Amino acid sequence: MTDLESALRAAVRGEVGFDVTSRALMTMDASNYRRVPLGVVAPRDADDVAAVLAVCRERGVPVVPRGGGTSIAGQATGTGVVLDFTRHMNRLVSLDPESRTAVVQPGLVLDRLQDAAAPHGLRFGPDPSTHSRCTLGGMIGNNSCGSHSVAWGTTADSVRELDVITARGRRLRLGQDWAGAPDGLRDLVAGDLARLRTGFPELPRRISGYALDALLPEQGADVARAFCGSEGTLGVLTEAVVRLVAAPRARALAVLGYADEGAAAEAAAGLLPHHPLTVEGMAADLVPSAAALPRGGAWLFVETGGDTEAEARARAETIVRAADVVDALVVTDPAGQRALWRIREDASGTATRMPDGAEAWPGWEDCAVPPPRLGAYLRDFRHLLTEHGLRGTPYGHFGDGCIHVRIDFDLLTDKGVARFRRFSEDLADLVVTHGGSLSGEHGDGQARAELLPRMYGAELVSLFERTKAVWDPDDLLNPGMLVRPAPLDTNLRFSALPREPVDVAFGYPADAGDFSAAVRRCVGVAKCRTTSVAGSAVMCPSFRATGDEAHSTRGRARLLHEMLAGEVVTEGWRSEEVREALDLCLSCKGCRSDCPVEVDMATYKAEFLHHHYAGRRRPAAHYAMGWLPVWLRAVARTRTAGVVNALAAVGPLAWAAKRLGGIARERRLPRVAGETFTRWWGRRGRKTVNASVVLWPDTFTEHLSPQVGQAAVRVLEAAGLSLVLPPTLRPSPTFAPFKARRGRVCCGLTYVSTGQLDRARTVMRRTLDLMTPVLETDLPVVVLEPSCAAALRTDLPELLHDDPRAAALSSRVLTFAEALERLAPDWTPPRVNRPTTGQTHCHQHAVLGDTADRRLREAAGLDGELTGGCCGLAGNFGFEAGHFEVSRTCAEDQLLPAVRDAPDDAVILADGYSCRTQLEQLAGVRGRHLAEVLAEALDDSGAS
Repeated sequence: MTDLESALRAAVRGEVGFDVTSRALMTMDASNYRRVPLGVVAPRDADDVAAVLAVCRERGVPVVPRGGGTSIAGQATGTGVVLDFTRHMNRLVSLDPESRTAVVQPGLVLDRLQDAAAPHGLRFGPDPSTHSRCTLGGMIGNNSCGSHSVAWGTTADSVRELDVITARGRRLRLGQDWAGAPDGLRDLVAGDLARLRTGFPELPRRISGYALDALLPEQGADVARAFCGSEGTLGVLTEAVVRLVAAPRARALAVLGYADEGAAAEAAAGLLPHHPLTVEGMAADLVPSAAALPRGGAWLFVETGGDTEAEARARAETIVRAADVVDALVVTDPAGQRALWRIREDASGTATRMPDGAEAWPGWEDCAVPPPRLGAYLRDFRHLLTEHGLRGTPYGHFGDGCIHVRIDFDLLTDKGVARFRRFSEDLADLVVTHGGSLSGEHGDGQARAELLPRMYGAELVSLFERTKAVWDPDDLLNPGMLVRPAPLDTNLRFSALPREPVDVAFGYPADAGDFSAAVRRCVGVAKCRTTSVAGSAVMCPSFRATGDEAHSTRGRARLLHEMLAGEVVTEGWRSEEVREALDLCLSCKGCRSDCPVEVDMATYKAEFLHHHYAGRRRPAAHYAMGWLPVWLRAVARTRTAGVVNALAAVGPLAWAAKRLGGIARERRLPRVAGETFTRWWGRRGRKTVNASVVLWPDTFTEHLSPQVGQAAVRVLEAAGLSLVLPPTLRPSPTFAPFKARRGRVCCGLTYVSTGQLDRARTVMRRTLDLMTPVLETDLPVVVLEPSCAAALRTDLPELLHDDPRAAALSSRVLTFAEALERLAPDWTPPRVNRPTTGQTHCHQHAVLGDTADRRLREAAGLDGELTGGCCGLAGNFGFEAGHFEVSRTCAEDQLLPAVRDAPDDAVILADGYSCRTQLEQLAGVRGRHLAEVLAEALDDSGAS
């Protein structure tokens, strides 16, 4: 233990982390930059903060305050001690509806404040797209804004008082009329009044530099306001009094379609006299092809408010009539508005990939110009991109003249980095020419601070440096940011990564086979740190269960990045730190769809486990549950299901089996079916002629829940489909192309999820050999178990990327609902007419989609929405020893509360075997596959 670590542990009550994991998690924010800290402290209160500052001041160690780590300019990284406020100093201290104020700690997530204010008809005005995970401290540090700034301004406009501790330990209460000003600040301002009155551009989104003009007498000498946007360089915030605003009772969203981005930019300023709540712009490059937007090549998202829905709609329609648009859409339904806003909010992630898949990066994420100049600026900006051979798609706060953009910089080669610098210098000059600010929202950090003299001139920048010296004479707080900055082309996060592709098992088709590129997908926007999910969203259940950054998708991606870099995590694939972080990953695949940049941590985990255990003994659970298809087939072959179930019911024997198999002692061993699905199929004795579909007998349906397969056969045949099983099992003698073969088809899921990729490939290749006759026909393959269907859709072609048969089989896979919708479009399901609840399987949400399921449930009269999240069992995860508590916590996040609150006559739907098992073992409730529900309804109706 170093002297610094020892001193900190003795001085503070919060956690002190100088271990590999703690440091690796804090090397990056959402920017292009990377700096390795000495350690991390999670202070419990202001006294802890003061103690950290005292210890570090004595040793000359820098201190970096950090919130949610979503900063885009590098200001949330540092080489000293990082203060993580999200663990403990994250409370809403009080909320006063009468005065419309709240007292907050710096680690409080914005959405938690919004949730508390909403019952009083109030809200915090600024709302960045990261509102579900950014913190109030980070927002104050960066003077964040968000989409509603045209109505409610920046964070500085919403701050009343700030409690701050300076680097030398002074506790100050900042406010107006010089309240809390450190010694020397007033004299510094008095000596430069003329420059402060003339040196700052007048525009709504001027965030760059220190806001010293807020200290002018005519501005009320507001020290709290001047502190906003100082990026942790002047003092450490410990508490804030913030203003709240009245939230409209009703809202409407007008989506205005324009021919192109330039037309939308030209129109934005003209809408401001109508007093909208938002004027957000984005072009078609960033919009999903399936998005239900009006016609056009670019859109403005203009929100209006009112006391009633009719009033809000009337205001939106007034704006539509006043706008010269190609097409327009007005939405008042809250769910419809949320769906549209998600397109805009996810742009910070989706913009990191160009249409052709090329990587794009921040760095010039949020320049701002006067709104009337936005159209002209964008034309010049596009010309500058072309001049430098770069591409980017602007979007953002058009009403405030603030543009976000990710650009396809090459930050991996010296030549590319040199071009990054030249472009940055030229763009800074262009912004200044248009009377703008280098930063219009996210701060300067390392990305832009070096270029501040181009905007402000040397004399005003010198005044910034003297201001820093007044607050922090020892340059202890976040050095290298804002004043005396590090060069913008140093400390780049990619410089530490290997230049040659890493030898891996999966194909990573979206990343050209490069594992480093796959890991680079995580840019740090941290949507995985959202503490509650909306709708059918899944990501990230383990983070919501533990609240630990290491258990978020971003945290795991950071550790993998550091594993590849080899500086902090030095053991490569053998790293225990990476293994521990991945241990609680449920492989739910939620990040594959919910992450804006489609980080696929389930695949990365399988890849890591493959290498980590290569040539070594694996955990017992990998053999017990990874090889589950083998053990279940052995039971079926020997017809010993009854014996196995009887032995599993004997307490001491079950305990011994679970201990040997690495299974959680809290779990009950599932019962094996007395008759497999395929034996039942063979016993039916029906001959299939002119089959129209292949029904896949997955391991779970075959051995553990054959009643699901039987129900599916009943429904599919009632819909007029003719079924056959794969040729490996019981081919029909009348169906000539399928000849009996030895072996069994298997998707390989259990081997993939435990990282036994060599075995998975062997199983998958054997399956492809056996399925070759099917692939020579045009028959679709219906898979009832969502996790197996997802494995065939994605894991199979990505693991056997060199075998064209894998892609062929993947393209044939249909879910139960998809099969009915596509293959029997005229069939009408029986009416169930009951309420329903349950959970969309996480793999179905992430890989397969549930649109067909929704339509089928609606047609059958099954009313109600299924929850999102993950059931927590997640295949082998919830059965593994040491995972039970996290598994149960995941279930309590969405699924179990929904089931407890359901009406007595509700149908509990759970298409996945894991979900049904979790419901049975934790809630004593029987969940059913949709096929079972429809089959029962067919029987009740007497349908043939």
